[in-house]
Amino acid sequence: MSRETKGHGHQLSEAAHSAFARLNLLGDSSVFVDALHVIERISAVGATVLIQGETGTGKELAARALHYLSPRRDHPFIPVNCGALPDGLIESELFGYERGAFTDAKHAGCGLVSQAKGGTLLLDEIEAMTPRAQVVLLRFLQDHTYRPIGGRLVSDGDVRIVASSNVNLEQLVRRGQFRQDLLFRFTVLSVTMPPLRHRGNDCILLAEHFLRRFAAEFDRPSKRLHPEAVPWLRAHDWPGNVRELENMMLRLFLMADSDDIEIVRASAAAANPTAGEPSQAQTFRTAKARAIEQFELAYLKDLLLRSSGNISLAARISRKDRSALNKLVKKHGLATGEFRAPSM
Repeated sequence: MSRETKGHGHQLSEAAHSAFARLNLLGDSSVFVDALHVIERISAVGATVLIQGETGTGKELAARALHYLSPRRDHPFIPVNCGALPDGLIESELFGYERGAFTDAKHAGCGLVSQAKGGTLLLDEIEAMTPRAQVVLLRFLQDHTYRPIGGRLVSDGDVRIVASSNVNLEQLVRRGQFRQDLLFRFTVLSVTMPPLRHRGNDCILLAEHFLRRFAAEFDRPSKRLHPEAVPWLRAHDWPGNVRELENMMLRLFLMADSDDIEIVRASAAAANPTAGEPSQAQTFRTAKARAIEQFELAYLKDLLLRSSGNISLAARISRKDRSALNKLVKKHGLATGEFRAPSM
Protein backbone atom coordinates (compact mmCIF):
# COMPACT_ATOMS: atom_id res chain seq x y z
CA MET A 1 0.00 0.00 0.00
CA SER A 2 1.49 3.32 -1.04
CA ARG A 3 1.80 6.26 1.28
CA GLU A 4 1.41 9.91 0.30
CA THR A 5 4.14 12.29 1.36
CA LYS A 6 3.96 16.03 1.76
CA GLY A 7 4.83 17.94 -1.37
CA HIS A 8 2.94 18.06 -4.64
CA GLY A 9 0.73 15.04 -3.91
CA HIS A 10 3.29 12.55 -5.17
CA GLN A 11 2.98 8.97 -4.05
CA LEU A 12 6.02 7.16 -2.66
CA SER A 13 5.77 3.45 -2.04
CA GLU A 14 6.43 1.95 1.38
CA ALA A 15 9.56 0.30 -0.04
CA ALA A 16 10.79 3.71 -1.17
CA HIS A 17 10.03 5.29 2.21
CA SER A 18 11.92 2.53 3.99
CA ALA A 19 14.93 2.74 1.65
CA PHE A 20 15.09 6.54 1.83
CA ALA A 21 14.88 6.48 5.63
CA ARG A 22 17.65 3.87 5.96
CA LEU A 23 19.90 6.06 3.82
CA ASN A 24 19.12 9.24 5.79
CA LEU A 25 17.29 10.72 2.82
CA LEU A 26 14.81 12.49 5.06
CA GLY A 27 12.69 15.56 4.47
CA ASP A 28 9.15 16.84 3.97
CA SER A 29 9.76 19.83 1.71
CA SER A 30 8.05 19.67 -1.68
CA VAL A 31 11.28 20.18 -3.63
CA PHE A 32 12.93 17.28 -1.79
CA VAL A 33 9.91 14.97 -2.10
CA ASP A 34 9.86 15.75 -5.83
CA ALA A 35 13.46 14.54 -6.11
CA LEU A 36 12.64 11.34 -4.19
CA HIS A 37 9.68 10.77 -6.48
CA VAL A 38 11.96 10.99 -9.53
CA ILE A 39 14.40 8.54 -7.94
CA GLU A 40 11.64 6.03 -7.26
CA ARG A 41 10.24 6.32 -10.79
CA ILE A 42 13.55 5.84 -12.61
CA SER A 43 14.88 3.14 -10.27
CA ALA A 44 12.96 0.43 -12.12
CA VAL A 45 14.67 1.00 -15.48
CA GLY A 46 18.25 0.19 -16.41
CA ALA A 47 19.20 3.33 -18.32
CA THR A 48 22.16 5.49 -17.38
CA VAL A 49 21.38 8.19 -14.80
CA LEU A 50 23.06 11.50 -13.96
CA ILE A 51 22.67 12.80 -10.41
CA GLN A 52 23.48 16.48 -9.99
CA GLY A 53 23.64 18.69 -6.94
CA GLU A 54 25.91 20.74 -4.75
CA THR A 55 28.46 19.15 -2.44
CA GLY A 56 26.80 17.51 0.53
CA THR A 57 23.28 17.24 -0.89
CA GLY A 58 23.27 13.43 -0.80
CA LYS A 59 24.14 12.41 -4.37
CA GLU A 60 25.71 9.09 -3.35
CA LEU A 61 22.77 8.36 -1.07
CA ALA A 62 20.47 9.02 -4.03
CA ALA A 63 22.52 6.62 -6.15
CA ARG A 64 22.25 3.95 -3.45
CA ALA A 65 18.49 4.49 -3.33
CA LEU A 66 18.33 4.06 -7.11
CA HIS A 67 20.16 0.76 -6.71
CA TYR A 68 18.31 -0.67 -3.71
CA LEU A 69 14.89 0.22 -5.12
CA SER A 70 15.75 -1.43 -8.44
CA PRO A 71 15.63 -5.06 -9.61
CA ARG A 72 19.44 -5.00 -9.26
CA ARG A 73 19.23 -4.62 -5.46
CA ASP A 74 20.64 -8.11 -4.77
CA HIS A 75 23.75 -7.43 -6.83
CA PRO A 76 26.76 -5.19 -6.01
CA PHE A 77 26.68 -1.43 -5.68
CA ILE A 78 30.19 -0.11 -6.32
CA PRO A 79 31.07 3.59 -6.02
CA VAL A 80 34.28 4.89 -7.59
CA ASN A 81 35.71 8.40 -7.60
CA CYS A 82 36.63 9.33 -11.16
CA GLY A 83 39.44 11.59 -9.98
CA ALA A 84 41.14 8.55 -8.45
CA LEU A 85 41.19 6.55 -11.70
CA PRO A 86 44.75 6.63 -13.12
CA ASP A 87 44.61 7.84 -16.71
CA GLY A 88 47.18 5.32 -17.94
CA LEU A 89 45.31 2.44 -16.33
CA ILE A 90 41.73 3.43 -17.08
CA GLU A 91 40.97 0.37 -19.25
CA SER A 92 42.43 -2.10 -16.75
CA GLU A 93 40.63 -0.38 -13.86
CA LEU A 94 37.27 -0.52 -15.61
CA PHE A 95 37.53 -3.71 -17.66
CA GLY A 96 40.28 -5.78 -16.02
CA TYR A 97 43.12 -7.64 -17.72
CA GLU A 98 44.34 -11.12 -18.56
CA ARG A 99 47.45 -12.75 -17.18
CA GLY A 100 50.53 -11.57 -19.07
CA ALA A 101 48.75 -8.56 -20.56
CA PHE A 102 51.59 -6.37 -19.26
CA THR A 103 54.78 -6.73 -17.23
CA ASP A 104 53.26 -6.93 -13.74
CA ALA A 105 50.17 -8.91 -14.77
CA LYS A 106 51.15 -12.21 -13.13
CA HIS A 107 47.50 -13.01 -12.56
CA ALA A 108 44.27 -11.98 -14.29
CA GLY A 109 42.60 -8.93 -12.75
CA CYS A 110 38.88 -8.21 -12.46
CA GLY A 111 37.76 -4.69 -13.45
CA LEU A 112 35.09 -2.53 -11.85
CA VAL A 113 32.51 -3.36 -14.53
CA SER A 114 32.91 -7.07 -13.85
CA GLN A 115 32.88 -6.54 -10.06
CA ALA A 116 29.56 -4.71 -10.35
CA LYS A 117 28.04 -7.34 -12.66
CA GLY A 118 24.27 -7.34 -12.40
CA GLY A 119 24.37 -4.29 -10.15
CA THR A 120 25.23 -0.61 -10.26
CA LEU A 121 28.50 1.24 -10.83
CA LEU A 122 28.51 4.82 -9.49
CA LEU A 123 30.97 7.14 -11.20
CA ASP A 124 31.33 9.96 -8.69
CA GLU A 125 32.73 13.34 -9.80
CA ILE A 126 32.34 12.37 -13.45
CA GLU A 127 33.67 15.79 -14.48
CA ALA A 128 37.10 14.80 -13.15
CA MET A 129 37.53 12.17 -15.89
CA THR A 130 40.37 12.96 -18.25
CA PRO A 131 39.67 13.29 -22.00
CA ARG A 132 41.06 9.81 -22.61
CA ALA A 133 38.94 8.28 -19.86
CA GLN A 134 35.87 9.98 -21.32
CA VAL A 135 36.50 8.33 -24.68
CA VAL A 136 36.91 4.90 -23.05
CA LEU A 137 33.69 5.30 -21.09
CA LEU A 138 31.74 6.60 -24.09
CA ARG A 139 32.78 3.56 -26.11
CA PHE A 140 31.50 1.25 -23.37
CA LEU A 141 28.19 3.09 -23.01
CA GLN A 142 27.45 2.67 -26.72
CA ASP A 143 26.79 -1.07 -26.48
CA HIS A 144 27.86 -2.10 -22.92
CA THR A 145 30.46 -4.53 -24.25
CA TYR A 146 34.16 -4.58 -23.43
CA ARG A 147 37.29 -6.64 -23.74
CA PRO A 148 39.77 -7.01 -20.86
CA ILE A 149 43.29 -5.91 -21.69
CA GLY A 150 45.10 -8.81 -23.31
CA GLY A 151 41.86 -10.71 -23.79
CA ARG A 152 40.39 -12.00 -27.03
CA LEU A 153 36.76 -12.43 -26.07
CA VAL A 154 34.28 -9.59 -25.84
CA SER A 155 32.24 -9.57 -22.63
CA ASP A 156 28.82 -8.15 -21.89
CA GLY A 157 28.86 -5.44 -19.23
CA ASP A 158 25.60 -6.13 -17.42
CA VAL A 159 25.79 -3.10 -15.15
CA ARG A 160 23.84 0.09 -14.66
CA ILE A 161 26.00 3.20 -14.85
CA VAL A 162 25.08 6.09 -12.55
CA ALA A 163 27.16 9.27 -12.69
CA SER A 164 27.21 12.17 -10.26
CA SER A 165 28.57 15.70 -10.42
CA ASN A 166 28.53 18.89 -8.37
CA VAL A 167 29.46 21.18 -11.26
CA ASN A 168 27.61 22.44 -14.33
CA LEU A 169 28.62 19.95 -17.02
CA GLU A 170 27.17 22.10 -19.80
CA GLN A 171 29.60 24.85 -18.86
CA LEU A 172 32.46 22.33 -18.99
CA VAL A 173 31.30 21.27 -22.46
CA ARG A 174 31.41 24.91 -23.62
CA ARG A 175 34.93 25.22 -22.21
CA GLY A 176 36.04 22.06 -24.01
CA GLN A 177 36.64 20.21 -20.74
CA PHE A 178 33.89 17.59 -21.14
CA ARG A 179 32.64 15.72 -24.19
CA GLN A 180 29.22 16.77 -25.40
CA ASP A 181 28.38 13.30 -26.73
CA LEU A 182 29.17 11.80 -23.32
CA LEU A 183 26.94 14.37 -21.62
CA PHE A 184 24.13 13.36 -23.99
CA ARG A 185 24.54 9.77 -22.83
CA PHE A 186 24.26 10.81 -19.19
CA THR A 187 21.25 13.10 -19.52
CA VAL A 188 18.82 10.47 -20.76
CA LEU A 189 17.61 10.27 -17.15
CA SER A 190 18.63 12.75 -14.49
CA VAL A 191 17.77 13.88 -10.98
CA THR A 192 18.89 16.99 -9.12
CA MET A 193 19.31 16.90 -5.36
CA PRO A 194 18.15 20.27 -4.00
CA PRO A 195 20.40 22.36 -1.72
CA LEU A 196 19.43 22.44 1.96
CA ARG A 197 18.78 26.21 1.87
CA HIS A 198 15.87 25.53 -0.52
CA ARG A 199 14.32 22.83 1.64
CA GLY A 200 12.52 24.96 4.25
CA ASN A 201 12.17 23.28 7.63
CA ASP A 202 13.98 20.11 6.55
CA CYS A 203 17.09 21.42 8.33
CA ILE A 204 15.21 21.23 11.66
CA LEU A 205 13.93 17.72 10.93
CA LEU A 206 17.43 16.58 9.97
CA ALA A 207 19.13 18.24 12.95
CA GLU A 208 16.78 16.47 15.35
CA HIS A 209 17.30 13.20 13.50
CA PHE A 210 21.09 13.51 13.76
CA LEU A 211 20.88 14.25 17.51
CA ARG A 212 18.81 11.09 18.07
CA ARG A 213 21.20 9.04 15.97
CA PHE A 214 24.30 10.31 17.78
CA ALA A 215 22.72 9.55 21.16
CA ALA A 216 22.26 5.94 20.06
CA GLU A 217 25.68 5.65 18.38
CA PHE A 218 27.65 7.04 21.32
CA ASP A 219 25.37 5.63 24.03
CA ARG A 220 24.88 9.07 25.55
CA PRO A 221 21.81 10.84 26.93
CA SER A 222 19.63 12.41 24.26
CA LYS A 223 19.90 16.14 23.56
CA ARG A 224 17.48 18.62 22.04
CA LEU A 225 17.69 21.84 20.09
CA HIS A 226 17.44 25.00 22.17
CA PRO A 227 14.49 27.11 20.96
CA GLU A 228 16.89 29.88 19.91
CA ALA A 229 18.73 27.41 17.65
CA VAL A 230 15.74 26.91 15.38
CA PRO A 231 15.70 30.36 13.70
CA TRP A 232 19.49 30.20 13.30
CA LEU A 233 19.21 26.86 11.48
CA ARG A 234 16.51 28.23 9.19
CA ALA A 235 18.47 31.39 8.37
CA HIS A 236 21.84 29.71 7.73
CA ASP A 237 22.83 29.41 4.05
CA TRP A 238 24.30 25.87 4.39
CA PRO A 239 27.02 26.01 1.71
CA GLY A 240 28.02 22.46 2.69
CA ASN A 241 24.37 21.31 2.75
CA VAL A 242 23.34 18.18 4.69
CA ARG A 243 26.95 17.10 5.24
CA GLU A 244 27.70 20.45 6.88
CA LEU A 245 24.62 20.13 9.09
CA GLU A 246 25.52 16.58 10.12
CA ASN A 247 29.09 17.54 11.03
CA MET A 248 27.89 20.58 12.96
CA MET A 249 25.37 18.52 14.94
CA LEU A 250 28.02 15.91 15.75
CA ARG A 251 30.44 18.55 17.03
CA LEU A 252 27.77 20.27 19.10
CA PHE A 253 26.44 16.98 20.45
CA LEU A 254 29.88 15.86 21.62
CA MET A 255 30.83 19.24 23.10
CA ALA A 256 27.52 20.27 24.72
CA ASP A 257 27.58 20.68 28.51
CA SER A 258 23.79 20.51 28.84
CA ASP A 259 20.82 18.77 27.27
CA ASP A 260 20.16 21.81 25.07
CA ILE A 261 22.09 22.45 21.86
CA GLU A 262 22.79 26.20 21.69
CA ILE A 263 24.12 26.85 18.22
CA VAL A 264 24.55 30.63 18.39
CA ARG A 265 26.92 30.57 21.37
CA ALA A 266 28.85 27.61 20.04
CA SER A 267 29.25 29.24 16.63
CA ALA A 268 30.47 32.50 18.17
CA ALA A 269 33.05 30.64 20.25
CA ALA A 270 34.28 28.71 17.21
CA ALA A 271 34.57 31.90 15.16
CA ASN A 272 36.65 33.64 17.86
CA PRO A 273 38.53 30.96 19.85
CA THR A 274 41.05 33.44 21.30
CA ALA A 275 38.48 35.89 22.64
CA GLY A 276 39.41 37.00 26.13
CA GLU A 277 43.06 35.94 25.86
CA PRO A 278 45.70 38.54 26.76
CA SER A 279 47.35 40.24 23.80
CA GLN A 280 51.03 39.63 23.25
CA ALA A 281 53.70 40.54 20.75
CA GLN A 282 53.97 38.15 17.83
CA THR A 283 57.06 35.98 17.72
CA PHE A 284 58.72 35.23 14.38
CA ARG A 285 57.20 31.74 14.42
CA THR A 286 53.69 33.10 15.07
CA ALA A 287 53.99 35.76 12.37
CA LYS A 288 55.28 33.18 9.88
CA ALA A 289 52.48 30.75 10.70
CA ARG A 290 49.85 33.44 10.19
CA ALA A 291 51.40 34.55 6.91
CA ILE A 292 51.38 30.95 5.66
CA GLU A 293 47.79 30.52 6.78
CA GLN A 294 46.72 33.70 4.96
CA PHE A 295 48.54 32.57 1.80
CA GLU A 296 46.98 29.10 1.94
CA LEU A 297 43.49 30.52 2.38
CA ALA A 298 43.85 33.00 -0.50
CA TYR A 299 45.38 30.34 -2.78
CA LEU A 300 42.69 27.78 -1.97
CA LYS A 301 39.86 30.22 -2.61
CA ASP A 302 41.30 31.12 -6.02
CA LEU A 303 41.93 27.45 -6.82
CA LEU A 304 38.40 26.41 -5.88
CA LEU A 305 36.96 29.24 -7.95
CA ARG A 306 38.91 28.06 -11.00
CA SER A 307 37.84 24.45 -10.48
CA SER A 308 34.21 25.28 -9.60
CA GLY A 309 34.72 23.66 -6.21
CA ASN A 310 35.77 20.28 -7.60
CA ILE A 311 38.55 18.82 -5.46
CA SER A 312 39.79 16.34 -8.07
CA LEU A 313 40.08 19.03 -10.73
CA ALA A 314 41.70 21.41 -8.21
CA ALA A 315 44.26 18.73 -7.33
CA ARG A 316 45.24 18.38 -10.98
CA ILE A 317 45.54 22.16 -11.44
CA SER A 318 47.66 22.61 -8.30
CA ARG A 319 49.62 19.36 -8.85
CA LYS A 320 48.90 18.45 -5.26
CA ASP A 321 47.74 15.09 -3.92
CA ARG A 322 43.94 15.04 -3.83
CA SER A 323 43.75 13.70 -0.28
CA ALA A 324 46.24 16.26 1.02
CA LEU A 325 44.42 19.08 -0.78
CA ASN A 326 41.09 17.95 0.65
CA LYS A 327 42.55 17.99 4.18
CA LEU A 328 43.89 21.50 3.58
CA VAL A 329 40.48 22.70 2.39
CA LYS A 330 38.84 21.23 5.49
CA LYS A 331 41.54 22.74 7.72
CA HIS A 332 40.57 26.22 6.52
CA GLY A 333 36.86 25.50 6.89
CA LEU A 334 36.09 26.04 3.22
CA ALA A 335 32.93 24.52 1.74
CA THR A 336 33.44 23.50 -1.89
CA GLY A 337 29.74 24.07 -2.59
CA GLU A 338 30.31 27.83 -2.26
CA PHE A 339 32.53 27.75 -5.34
CA ARG A 340 30.27 25.64 -7.56
CA ALA A 341 29.44 27.17 -10.92
CA PRO A 342 25.83 28.39 -10.97
CA SER A 343 23.34 26.28 -12.92
CA MET A 344 22.24 27.66 -16.25
